[in-house]
Amino acid sequence: MADVVTVSALNKYVRSLLESDAVLVDLAISGEISNFVRHHKTGHCYFSIKDAKASVKAVMFRSAADSLAFRPENGMRVVVRGRITLYERDGSFQINVEYLFPDGVGAAQMAFDQLKAKLEQEGLFAPEAKKPLPHFPKCIGLVTSKTGAVLQDILNVAKRRCPAAQFRLASVTVQGEEAAPQIAKAIRRLDALPEVDVIIVARGGGSAEDLWVFNAEVVARAAFASQTPLVSAIGHETDYTILDFVADLRAPTPSAAAEIALPDLAREFTNALHVYTNIFHNIQFRLESCYNVLQSAARNPALSAMPTRVAQARQRLAALWQGIQNAETARADTAQKRLESAALRASHLSPYTILARGYSVAQTEAGVLRSVQDARPGMHFGLTLADGTLDCTVDRVNTGQGAGNGQ
Repeated sequence: MADVVTVSALNKYVRSLLESDAVLVDLAISGEISNFVRHHKTGHCYFSIKDAKASVKAVMFRSAADSLAFRPENGMRVVVRGRITLYERDGSFQINVEYLFPDGVGAAQMAFDQLKAKLEQEGLFAPEAKKPLPHFPKCIGLVTSKTGAVLQDILNVAKRRCPAAQFRLASVTVQGEEAAPQIAKAIRRLDALPEVDVIIVARGGGSAEDLWVFNAEVVARAAFASQTPLVSAIGHETDYTILDFVADLRAPTPSAAAEIALPDLAREFTNALHVYTNIFHNIQFRLESCYNVLQSAARNPALSAMPTRVAQARQRLAALWQGIQNAETARADTAQKRLESAALRASHLSPYTILARGYSVAQTEAGVLRSVQDARPGMHFGLTLADGTLDCTVDRVNTGQGAGNGQ
């Protein structure tokens, strides 16, 4: 008799069988999308893949869904790649989708148009967002494959146009499932280098499927976020990708991108030499014109008489200056005499001059003693002479002319 197991154990066992099968751990399935739902909170996508006879449930978790370059819709033919697993709760198997691609030209164009319209509405293609390229970049950042012919083409152009240019290569895979995240990461890494002046994202020609990676939204947003001017050079001149619309400048080919980003030093030197020659000839012409004007002026009679006129003017100026000096000297002499006369008159009025002639002044604490009527016997007073002061005392007071004073 068979062993009895629980439903949970059965589903768990079946799941382990499915997830260990070599075919089912990595397979690609083509079909039509139906019942598509993207959860608004988790970001996970739930849908079914069907053909004319059957359908299989599918789930695409947010980590994978965020890298989609288009918006899946019901009825769209796609190719899914992932692994088969069992949802144990319901006992139903499903495909855990890791990559999702449009199947056919119509679906691919629909995905391209969807993403283009979305990014254009967000302003990623706006002309005012485009950054100008520097005229003389010192260092170019390259996002391309290190093994492809594109890298050598760009280096050959640089060697011919600007041998001094330096390069920083961020080697990436330019085709396949891993390419889009690598390219986006490489753009961000080069943008973070201060020495990089321009970034070129380049890939050679190929089919629309080969170039599809450059339609990835993650690549477009990395290019738009770059602070360093970015040039797209994908495929041939007729090939257009989403990156071409986001880039600051689109080049028709990788070689053309190098032509655009790097100056032609030989041509720049020729242009500079031409400018220098024009400036030199212009200066020579101006010097000759000035010389001719001076020669013509030298032959002018008015100019030849100029030294005599200048000498005469100098003589008149010297005479005027001498007259001014003489007048100032006379005024100073007159003022000096007036000052001396005033000083003499002032000296005659000085009390010290009067004292020197034998006069004296009697002073008490109340002031100058002007009359004998103000004096009293025993009064002390000071007697100021020309050469000093005497301390005196009144012995008696005599009134009348010629009366003598005693101490």
